[in-house]
Amino acid sequence: MVFFFQNMINALQWGSFYALIALGYSMVYSILMLFNFAHGDIFMVGAYIGFGVSTGLIALTATGVIALPNWLILVLTILFSMFLTSLVGMLVERIGYRPLREAPRASAAITGLMIGIILETGNLALLGARRVSFPSLIETTTYNLGGVYITNKKIMIVVVSLAIMLALDQFIRRSKWGMAIRAMAFDYLVVPLMGISINTIARMTFAIGSALAAVAGILFGMAYPVLDPYMGILFGWKAFVAAILGGRGSIMGACLAGFLLGFIEIFVAMIFPSTLRDLIAYSIIMLILTFRPHGFFGEPYSAQLRL
Repeated sequence: MVFFFQNMINALQWGSFYALIALGYSMVYSILMLFNFAHGDIFMVGAYIGFGVSTGLIALTATGVIALPNWLILVLTILFSMFLTSLVGMLVERIGYRPLREAPRASAAITGLMIGIILETGNLALLGARRVSFPSLIETTTYNLGGVYITNKKIMIVVVSLAIMLALDQFIRRSKWGMAIRAMAFDYLVVPLMGISINTIARMTFAIGSALAAVAGILFGMAYPVLDPYMGILFGWKAFVAAILGGRGSIMGACLAGFLLGFIEIFVAMIFPSTLRDLIAYSIIMLILTFRPHGFFGEPYSAQLRL
């Protein structure tokens, strides 16, 4: 049981990354009926922006220009990175996707892949192929709870992720902009006739999804502090699977499927050799989709409307 609970904690942390990234996929699809295949690389960009912001704040503190405790540096890193990465997301929407809004979905998908390659190559051109180490903003403290070892970083990652998901859910449910997003997701042809600009909603959706990816990148950097320009590829595709599993366009589904994917991967690796982790994990997901082809919260109507 101790071994089980230890891996459950690890799965919660791992699933937090998938869930935050999958939310970006799901929100963009719910509005524009396309999957932003550059979203995994936006996660990478957010992690590197967080690295740059945190490194700069630490340097300013070390030289005496400003005096900031580490916890405040972490908060400012998250806020600044969310803002800057949201600008990247809006730029991607304006340059890459808006001109193709009425084009075949295959054209938009290929554009997303090309944007991802541009972001990766741009990172390589600016910083080189050398991996960078994310600074340790908080000191690691380990707690022993009945033989289960939990670090303060794992607790923080799970709590921050859940808090952000809850805040997004309340924003979508209770705010006027959230109402506009839900209305646009239900019928994107009729809502613009009521005076709601699809360009404004699209920008907002890309900005929110990119900001969430930035948070995932920073939290990942704190848990596994080695960043490289290609880190977003695998995470992006796995988060895409989580968005599909949750139901295309479903925010709640993306969150639950992201955590479920994290649980499956961790517990499969606990039982079987790690080399079989992806094979068994995605065979399970394929089996789920066989019986739930529209995902956990997807509906046949919405799937027909968006294909």
